[in-house]
Amino acid sequence: MARSAHREAVGYFAQALSALPHLPETRDTHAQAIDLRLALRSALRPLGEFGRMLAALREAESLAAALDDPHRQGQVSLFLSQHFRMMGMHDQATAAAQRTLALATASGDGILHALTNQYLGLAYHVQGDYRRAIDALRQAVAFFAGARRHEHFGFPNLPAVLSRVFLAMSHAALGTFAEGRTIGEEGLRIAEAVAHPGSLMLASLGIGLLALRQGDLSRALPVLERAVGICDEADLPVYFPGIAEALGAAYTLARRVADAVPLLTQAIEQTIAQGMVDEQVSCSISLGEAQVLAGHLEAAHTLAERALTQAHAHQERGHEAYALRLLGDITRHRDPLDSELAEAHYRQALALADERGMRPLQAHGHRGLGTLYAATGQREQARAALATAIDLYRAMEMTFWLPQAEAALAQVEGQ
Repeated sequence: MARSAHREAVGYFAQALSALPHLPETRDTHAQAIDLRLALRSALRPLGEFGRMLAALREAESLAAALDDPHRQGQVSLFLSQHFRMMGMHDQATAAAQRTLALATASGDGILHALTNQYLGLAYHVQGDYRRAIDALRQAVAFFAGARRHEHFGFPNLPAVLSRVFLAMSHAALGTFAEGRTIGEEGLRIAEAVAHPGSLMLASLGIGLLALRQGDLSRALPVLERAVGICDEADLPVYFPGIAEALGAAYTLARRVADAVPLLTQAIEQTIAQGMVDEQVSCSISLGEAQVLAGHLEAAHTLAERALTQAHAHQERGHEAYALRLLGDITRHRDPLDSELAEAHYRQALALADERGMRPLQAHGHRGLGTLYAATGQREQARAALATAIDLYRAMEMTFWLPQAEAALAQVEGQ
């Protein structure tokens, strides 16, 4: 498993479990029965075998309760939290993580406490609570320092890398790109030092996503293409949709729609086939953006509405804001133009972005509004919205979109 040979690891863990009943029934063998199931779960995770994972976890949960072992009960609870998150059951994921924190605190288990902060941070991130995500993830990053950087702690990928990847992603959502880049590059150096495929793939994803959010395509494209390549070579199918979604979004930004659409379509199909609810919303939004660029507004609208419904149902507030902004873009491009509906979508997206501190989305939302106002002859509103977008783009060094906003403002002022 430490070498990302997960299918082989699953086979050996299964053999160990079949041999275990032939040993004397002692507390140690009962403990080993739990540990083997948790190890099996970790080996199954990159392969996306969620049914077998949950079965192993439920068996481990019963054994840990019978053994009255707080440490192992905490480990099971942590893994269940991660499973609930992947299934889009975020309330249950957060509740399980909070239970794990309580168990870790009561037992003085520093490793479990740090691992829980890592996955609690990811749960907060998915729900659009980026500030709380950063608070939790900073604690995890602080723990996984020094010699702990290169330890797996029973996980398929290095926690020192994962915690930094998630932290960089939360900074990207808030537009604090300099902080995110520093921590993301640190994660990449750790992964490269040990040459661990899965960790290197995820570190590349973190760096690539941050660059994408800032509009740095020269940085985003090569590292995201590298991540997809590692995913294929190392046989890590469960990670493909998330990485393909990021690369597809980068292709769209580069106006390579012929590359973006099939890649994003494949990503969505795989999330549905694997039952990965947590990736479906972001994949739908990115494919919707690609379809807008391709001029397929009806297909884009279907995807945006689906993403909005799913994001609202699963309380993914950040994704909900991006889906609303996409609906604003789609409505703005339609003929005839329903300017009131387009404005309503943008305003709803901006309200959520303001509440969550999502400054990159605020910039995009104001640019969309300004472009809409310019098209409907509302010069003062257009000038104010575009000026706000320009100020935000400059403050965050999001120079990719700056010329578009400045050209739109110049056109309004020249009328």
